[in-house]
Amino acid sequence: MKSVLFSRFFILLPWILIVIIMLDVDTRRPAPPLTPRPYFSPYAVGRGGPRLPLRRGGPVRGAEKGNESRPQPQPQPQLPTIYAITPTYSRPVQKAELTRLANTFRQVAQLHWILVEDAAARSELVSRFLARAGLPSTHLHVPTPRRYKRPGLPRATEQRNAGLAWLRQRHQHQRAQPGVLFFADDDNTYSLELFQEMRTTRKVSVWPVGLVGGRRYERPLVENGKVVGWYTGWRADRPFAIDMAGFAVSLQVILSNPKAVFKRRGSQPGMQESDFLKQITTVEELEPKANNCTKVLVWHTRTEKVNLANEPKYHLDTVKIEV
Repeated sequence: MKSVLFSRFFILLPWILIVIIMLDVDTRRPAPPLTPRPYFSPYAVGRGGPRLPLRRGGPVRGAEKGNESRPQPQPQPQLPTIYAITPTYSRPVQKAELTRLANTFRQVAQLHWILVEDAAARSELVSRFLARAGLPSTHLHVPTPRRYKRPGLPRATEQRNAGLAWLRQRHQHQRAQPGVLFFADDDNTYSLELFQEMRTTRKVSVWPVGLVGGRRYERPLVENGKVVGWYTGWRADRPFAIDMAGFAVSLQVILSNPKAVFKRRGSQPGMQESDFLKQITTVEELEPKANNCTKVLVWHTRTEKVNLANEPKYHLDTVKIEV
């Protein structure tokens, strides 16, 4: 029996050795090369051209043509700055009005807020407010003479003129950048679309104003892209029967007309807009905005008069809180 097993073992032994040798040779064989993949290097530069991608295993396309290069992106035109001049004065709703206005301005690109107080000095309330507003701003102050504070006389004249003077002084010794001036009273409500409209102003642009003049809105009447009249509730015979919130002026126009200001002497209530615009433009030159003056994008809302009748009837709080 043992002899049979040994004979069979010796017969199979050569075949087993052959199989082992073949397996050993196969494991030592080098692996086939991988297919080359494209490789892009930020440091490959074609002759006379910009950086080009390198591809392993092949030449760089276009590298041998030094006169070919990728088209360079065109520089974007500079966005005109909107300068918003806001006259303000101390009253119970002042901070509330300014807060609403700042919340709008923060959403407008490239805007500079010129806030002018009707006061002999900057107030702490407005100074703190502007410091926290997070807006490019300028804080000015100028008091209205007592003789001009009577009912029926134009308001905010000195404050608007102070804003104009600051703008002219700022750009006096440097080339004026593209810009637009807008008189933004703090008791109005503004649509963000309005700032997109006014930014393309070439000279003087106009649009409707809601809740003004005793009507739902007032607006310039437009035919064939030109202002031909006024839809208004008060004195349609005015040269420019428009509200202070209803127009914007190119910065270049302001700088080209250094004597254009809001007048005190000879100016009647409701005529300040006309007296100012007559110095810089004509009705024929006005640029209608807001879909040919058919969309209301600003409202003369005004905050409701505050009722503080109970303030003197009760003890004041021991903690001083700014409102």
